[in-house]
Parts: sequence; structure tokens; C-alpha cells
Amino acid sequence: MGARLREFDWQSTPLGPIAGWSPALRITVEQMMASAFPTCLFWGPDFIAVYNDGYKPMLGRKPEALGQPLRVTWAEAWDGLRPIAEKALAGQATFIEDHHLLLNRHGSLEDAWFTFSYSPVFDEHGHVVGMIDTVMETTAKVLAQRESTRQHQRQRATLEQMPGFVALLSGPEHRYEFVNDAYRDVAGHRDFIGRTVREALPELTEQGYFELLDRVYATGLPMNAAALPIRLDREDGERFIDLLFAPTRDAQGAIQGIFVGGYDVTERLRAENALRDAQERLHTMTQEALAERTAERDTLARIVETTDAQIQVVDADYRFLAINSSCARAYARIFGVSPAVGDSLLDLLARLPEAERDAALALWRRALAGESFKLVHDWGEGALRTAFEMNFEVLRAADGTQTGAFLTGNDISDRVRSEAALAATLEALRHAQKMEAVGQLTGGIAHDFNNLLMAIGGSLQTLQVHLDRGVPPGALRRYVEMGESAVQRAASLTHRLLAFSRRQTLDPRPTDVNALVHGMHELILRSVGPDVQLCIDAAPGAWPTRIDAPQLENALLNLCINARDAMTPGGGRLSIATASIEVRLHEAQRLALPEGDYVRLSVADTGSGIAPDDMSRIFEPFYTTKPQGQGTGLGLSMVYGFVQQSGGQVDVLSAPGEGTTMHLYLPRHHGAAVAGASLPPLPLPSGGGQTVLLIDDEEMLRVMLADVLEEAGYRVLTARDGTEGLQRLQDERQRVGLLITDVGLPGGMNGRQVADAARRHLPGLPVLFITGYAENAAVGNGLMEPGMEVMTKPFPVAALAARVQGMLTAG
Repeated sequence: MGARLREFDWQSTPLGPIAGWSPALRITVEQMMASAFPTCLFWGPDFIAVYNDGYKPMLGRKPEALGQPLRVTWAEAWDGLRPIAEKALAGQATFIEDHHLLLNRHGSLEDAWFTFSYSPVFDEHGHVVGMIDTVMETTAKVLAQRESTRQHQRQRATLEQMPGFVALLSGPEHRYEFVNDAYRDVAGHRDFIGRTVREALPELTEQGYFELLDRVYATGLPMNAAALPIRLDREDGERFIDLLFAPTRDAQGAIQGIFVGGYDVTERLRAENALRDAQERLHTMTQEALAERTAERDTLARIVETTDAQIQVVDADYRFLAINSSCARAYARIFGVSPAVGDSLLDLLARLPEAERDAALALWRRALAGESFKLVHDWGEGALRTAFEMNFEVLRAADGTQTGAFLTGNDISDRVRSEAALAATLEALRHAQKMEAVGQLTGGIAHDFNNLLMAIGGSLQTLQVHLDRGVPPGALRRYVEMGESAVQRAASLTHRLLAFSRRQTLDPRPTDVNALVHGMHELILRSVGPDVQLCIDAAPGAWPTRIDAPQLENALLNLCINARDAMTPGGGRLSIATASIEVRLHEAQRLALPEGDYVRLSVADTGSGIAPDDMSRIFEPFYTTKPQGQGTGLGLSMVYGFVQQSGGQVDVLSAPGEGTTMHLYLPRHHGAAVAGASLPPLPLPSGGGQTVLLIDDEEMLRVMLADVLEEAGYRVLTARDGTEGLQRLQDERQRVGLLITDVGLPGGMNGRQVADAARRHLPGLPVLFITGYAENAAVGNGLMEPGMEVMTKPFPVAALAARVQGMLTAG
């Protein structure tokens, strides 16, 4: 974009030629071009546009916007933008989130949404001379949120149609937000919405349900129970319910309410009790009584008809001693005939295909061989899902000898389908909460970066004004420090976002984990506080690992803080240990790791432990079991992403009340560890005149880095893409001692491909990747070849000079 700005005919615009631009215009444009954040400067009363690379995609297929007034380029939206622009010219900044505009960017009008900040730009006299628009298109986010809302509405409709009862409660007082008709059928048709559970269902006092809700909300642990007795204000007295209380969470992962779901199982329990009575009475009847006494056979017939379950009794020769009407109807549907007492079960089964016949006979043989067992046959999906529960039991004579077997069967399809629908709906609610959290996370990025860019830009503009007025340099240092502080905060924000997405660029180096742990001793002590006893058990001679040491420090500190929180209140013991571990086949399969040597870094606490239901979800983004306001659910997700990206694995051992141990398995490095380098001091380290090839497509950055390296004493060759860089290397191949390249380059070759091509010409050429963001594959997934290193932008220029000096010296 820098080249386009220089080549553009500014003479024909109100801005005039670049050489005549004012200091305020020149500084603002330079600041904007150095930023990767989408930005457009609108200058003067006509709002003439100058924009950077990040802004260009928002234009779509519009005609060239450089040098054009805002009202021309965005004519279709000018009526809505004009008041905001005029407000900026009056000296007032505007920040708007998810602002809707109807735009023509691709040949037809389309809905689009943007989060942007229009800020006034002042000249050295304090006059407003333009406005700068930092903007992020949020169309995808808004559409995703709308889809989330539609999903939410569909979920409510699904909940309404479920045969099980459902309610959604909010807040610690458990206030009703939603109940379905099934809930009203169980609890009674009364006012629920907006009332608390205690207000709507006062008859539950002293039945324990209020206390269960309070416990789930306080601990974040779900409660699932079967056949709970409940006394409600209804005429038919005590009922029995299967019940689930599950916490729901807000965008930050804090508990916001409770999902209530379950079934009225009163009739099912009554039927099961009747079935158990029938089975017990069957056990008391002897084979002789069944075969010889008509009265007893009549009694048996009455017993098997006391339940809707399918009951059949056979003797050792597979002949029916009893069969109830429910079972006979099922056989009629399958075989077209209804069996009676005395008929042969084998004759019926002979009508089945061979495989099905053999499977059915195998079950009956097990029962007639003296085995009692239960199984569930489950097939199909969704509304067609069918489930049948079968209970085989042995029939014995008075002397204990087996005389036959009986089978009771229950169609549990409705219950299984309802339970599956309830589980799917609850999971969909969790997913919707995550999507809402992601939307809020991305929606806040523009606001944070606007603040940081304003701090950087304001510092630079103020610095320029004071320099023009001849203010002594010593008085200007605070503006430099303000700008540097804003850059560091912006870098920190970017790294956190990339860590969350598990795509940060790592700088792996041989690292002594023991030294790293001991070096963090004081920091960890201060972080966990005086109530926690810290114990470090570093294995002597623990192997080194090749890893990004600062990221490992962050991961270790994160785990220690989690451990501290798990031991609050009261404190406890925090143990950090290292070990050299040989992971062989069985353990490798369990850990999903290749066999080999690993360094194990362990963090153990004596805290509350992790519930089994939470263990499978602790690495999910936004999932947290911490109390409200104490966790975002991002920490463990970032640790897991970093360790996996480094070729390792996280293994968790925990149980409620028994504490937690986190094992980080990190691949062994076969070589010596190197000591961590401290931040290089100013002035710049001095080079020895060696030649460095620098490739970066951002011109302002390329020129600035070349100036820094030349100031440090190096001869610098520059190129804007991989093709030009390789040509320069061919021309200077005998003199280039180091290649410095951005990872994301235009022209079809990324930085890693350029480095590999360069090494074919100059084997062993040292390569330093510099990048603000990179797909892991572009730099080798963190497993770079010897002599390759990486620095993540932004970095102190002195750090670059020191890294270059170190790589040339080592080479």
C-alpha cells in the first residue's frame, strides 16, 4: 500500500503533492500505514480518503477510493455517516458498535455491520483538520449472533414440545425465565415467569429442593437423581420424578442460572413395582404346580396380566408356561400369530432370519443355563429411535432346581428419546452460551485497539508538536514511554487472543525446566499468597526440552493460580515437580503421544478437586467451575493449546475432595539447554559489518528495521517479497550471512518457503522469522530446523539487533 500512496496522483486532489503535506497529515498517515488494524484517514472539510491495507477489503469492488471524498465513495450510506463525520470535525470522537449500513460493494445493496471509532485529528495549533476512522467489520459476528438468537428460539420451541418437564431459572434466587407445558402439568398451572421457585412452589419447603438448587448455583456442580419423591399442591398426592439441575453460564463463564429438566416417573414406578410383585410371585410357583394344577396356571395367568410389561414364561423345553396379552400382541405384530400356553417358542423363532434366530436363542440358552441378566436393545435415531429393555430370570422349583426361565420386557423408547432430546438441548444451550461469549470477545477487540491506537497516535502527534516548538528532548521522554506502553499492551492483547485460538507463533528453544521453575519461585510465592505452602521437587539432571520458555512460564503460573483458587479458603499445599519420563507403548496410547522421552512438569494441590462430570470439559474455552466472577474459562484452554502446539500432552488426575495434579508432558531435547536471554539494553549492540537480507512487504516497517540494523553496524539488503528476496540472494550469495523474513508474504511464497529455497542455495544459512501472526505450518509447527529462530511482532528494536548479533556469532 505504501507504493500505491507514493505513486498516486495527489496533485489532482485537495491534499496536493506529498512533499507539501503538513506535519500533522504526514505523521497521521505514517502512523496509520504502520498499523495492521483497518484504518482510513479522512482529511479536510471534504473528508478526502487515505487508507491502509487493512481497510481495503472493506471496499469490495468499489472504484478507487484514494483521494476521493467520503460522500462519494460511500454515497449510499452518506446520510447516516454525515452527522458522525461532522461531529468529528467539531472535535468530538464517536464510538459505535455493530452499526448497520446498507452498502453497495459488490454490485448490489447488502446489509453490513461495523464497529468503528471516528476520532478528530488535530494539527500543531490544536485545530481539527480531519478524522481517523478505525474500523472492524462485524457483519459475520452480527449474523452469527442472530443465528444464535434463532437457535435460542428454536431451542425454546424444542423445550416446549419435549415430553419431559423443563424450566430455566436465573440468578441465585432461582427466578423463573421459562417453563414448558410438561412442567405445568407436573407442578400445577400457576404463575411461574418472573417469580422465584420459593414464591411459586412454597409447598417444597423442607423437602430439600431449595437447598439442592442453592448448592448447584454455589458450587457449579450439576445434580442428577432418579425417582425423587415430591409433594406438590395437587389432589393425587405424592409423585416421583427423575431430576436434573445443571448450571448455566454467562459470556464470562460465571454461573447465571440453572437448567431444570426431568420426567414424572410415578406411573412407571407403579408399573415396575407391579412387575416386581409379579416376578416375586412367579419365583414362588413350582414347575409341578404350573404343569399339573389348573388353578395354579390360572393364578399365573392373572399374575402376568397385572402389568403392561411383556412377560413370557418357558420351561426347559422352550414351551410357554405363561404369556400375557401384551407379549402375545407383540409376537402377533412380528410373526403374524399369537402364541398360547403350551406352544413352542422354538417354532416362533424359526420364522426369523438365521442371524436373528441364533441371537435370540443364545439369550434364552443363557437364561435356561441358570443366568439372570438384563440388557437393552437400542436401534435407530431421532424420532425413529427404539429401545427395549429385557430382563431374563431363572424359574426354580421348591427345592432350588431350575425348571425354566421367564422374560419381562419393557418398551422404553419414549424415555430414551426424551432423555436424548434433553441432553441434546442442554448441550445446545451450552453451545449457544459459548457462541455468545465468542461474539462478545470479538466485539471488544475494536474498542481495546481503538484506545491503544489513540494512545500511540496521540503520543506521536504531541511529540511532533513539541519538537516543532523546540521543546528540549529530555522533556519529551514521557510521550515516548506512553507510546511504548501502549504498544506493549496491544502486543499483550494480541498474544492473549492468539493463545485462546491456539495459533500463537511460538519461539521454541532448548530450555532447562528445573532452572525455569526455580527462577519463578518468588513470583509464584507472591501470586499464591501466604496461606499456600509451596514445595518444589526438581529431579536432579532432568532432561531439557525445546519450548517457548516465556509461554511455559505463563502456563505454569496459570496452573499455580488455579491451584490456589481450588484451595480457597483455608489454603493448602502446592507442589511443583519435574521428572524425566520414558513413555512406552501402553502409556503412550493412553496419553495419545508418540513413544519416547519426555520431561514431565507437574503441579499438584490439596484443593477441592474436579468432579467427574467436569473432567471431560475442563479444557473447553469458556468452561469454568470457579465461583461467579472468578474465572473466564480461558486459562486451561490456553495451557492445553500451548502444550499440544509444542508437541506435548496434558494429563489430569483428580477427584472431589482429593486435590488435583496436572502433568505437562514435554518432548525431550537431545542437546544442552541455553540460558534465557534478558531484555537487551540500549544502546544497540554493535555488529561487525556482516550482510543481512531483510524481506518484508510492509514498506515503512522494512525501512525502519533496515535503519536500525544499519545503525547497529550491518550491511542490509531489502526486498518486498520472496521472489525479489531470492533474486537479491542470488546476486549476493557469497556475502549474505543472515536472512530475516516476515512469514506472511505476498506473491505466492510464505517466509518458510523462501527460507527453504534460500538454504538450497546457501546450506545452513541462519534464518530469523519475524511475524505478527502466522499459521503454525508456515514456520514448521514450532519444529524449525537448526539455525532457524522466530521473533513475534512487536518487539524492541534493540532485541532484534541483539538476536541478529547472536545468530551471526553462533553461525
